[in-house]
Amino acid sequence: MYNKVCAADIAALQAIVGQADVLTGEAINPDYAHDELGGISRMPEVLVRVHTTEEVSAVMKLAYDRSIPVTVRGSGTGLVGAAVPIHGGILLETTRMNKILALDSNNLTVTVQPGVLLMELAAFAEENDFLYPPDPGEKSATIGGNISTNAGGMRAVKYGVTRDYVRALTVVLPNGEIQTFGAAVAKNSSGYSLKDLIIGSEGTLAIICEAVLKLVPLPKVSISLLVPFPDMKTAIEAVPHIIRSKVTPTAIEYMSRDTILFSESYLGKRFPDTKNDAYILLTFDGNTDAQVEQDMSTVAELCLSIGALDAYIVDTEERKKSVWSARGAFLEAIKASTTEMDECDVVVPGNQVDTFIKFTHELAAEFNVRIPSFGHAGDGNLHVYICRDELNDEDWERTLNAIFDRMYEKSVELGGLVSGEHGIGYAKKEFLKRQYGETPIALMQGIKQVFDPKCILNPGKVCF
Repeated sequence: MYNKVCAADIAALQAIVGQADVLTGEAINPDYAHDELGGISRMPEVLVRVHTTEEVSAVMKLAYDRSIPVTVRGSGTGLVGAAVPIHGGILLETTRMNKILALDSNNLTVTVQPGVLLMELAAFAEENDFLYPPDPGEKSATIGGNISTNAGGMRAVKYGVTRDYVRALTVVLPNGEIQTFGAAVAKNSSGYSLKDLIIGSEGTLAIICEAVLKLVPLPKVSISLLVPFPDMKTAIEAVPHIIRSKVTPTAIEYMSRDTILFSESYLGKRFPDTKNDAYILLTFDGNTDAQVEQDMSTVAELCLSIGALDAYIVDTEERKKSVWSARGAFLEAIKASTTEMDECDVVVPGNQVDTFIKFTHELAAEFNVRIPSFGHAGDGNLHVYICRDELNDEDWERTLNAIFDRMYEKSVELGGLVSGEHGIGYAKKEFLKRQYGETPIALMQGIKQVFDPKCILNPGKVCF
């Protein structure tokens, strides 16, 4: 089906991007064979580092003519194998397309290349008195990767997800054609939204080369509230009450004592409180101290009335850094606590979060493994990790498959979906097919066929 990369192809690629940015064989770092979790591994035949949209176009024209598979990679922080070149071919790295191109203060937009890091864009926006609201936990991920997975993050409760902030995309199609979908406008009802097909498609339909993103004015005040509870059930049951209180927190995160202790050990820093079993961490923002403090006070009193043990105000920069650095390190901390792990990123209705978390505890007891978790309590997106610890290869594979089957089955039973924000990639495609059934998968495959008739762009992912 696909052709191997030959010497003539290497020469052509070098002519496009320069000899130094075309790597083969042992010159390619083994890290390019996998993503953050490393569940699937495969080396590309050639690594190509691109710098411009025109270079991407030229590479894709070559790949299309020669029927060579192409996989796009940013920082490699994904968790489901979406950036792993499982068919070999060309691995197209976009991290050098890392410029913030324009800020339009009048229309509240910023134009960026795909290799700009989330933390770079966040800092740039803040320096100019704006906020880029999407806030996934991995700040070193690229904006191209965030768009490709429709990343959500901690501020989704109030502000929404990445899709809500993409106004326009300049992309390269699999045949090398350059197109712009969408526009720098607030409304668009002009035919099918091709832009929105690209968002969340995990690099299977087109290569993102430029994005026009919406900004909002930077809130002047931000305060966090750490609320301990005697158990996770009481903590999670508080969330619907908070949402119905007519106060809209910026973030509502849940965390267990065990996960916090992992983070303390990993960072070597103390968390403000670790003596209780469950916590909710909330953030409130706005333009006046009075408004934010009133919102915080309303929620604090509400939580205390329904079983919270205390409510700690996190208002100084030192306290904020202590709490949020711990929250940001949860994934790496859990990873450092075990020999290997894999992740279940599901989303369930808000009133089913506690049911799902309790189910993971039952699975941990049944299979005698550790299954720590944390997540976005306000939007039902849970990050659940199965830890290998001392299991041998055979037992690990069997246990992992059995637990995944049970957890994804449970998420569907509760009215949820198999991925909240990390995507499908390679790891979850069978679970996606099982959940959706023949007709939705056939529609997805039809869309893929229209965009990519040769199926050369990130083959073997999502619905193929």
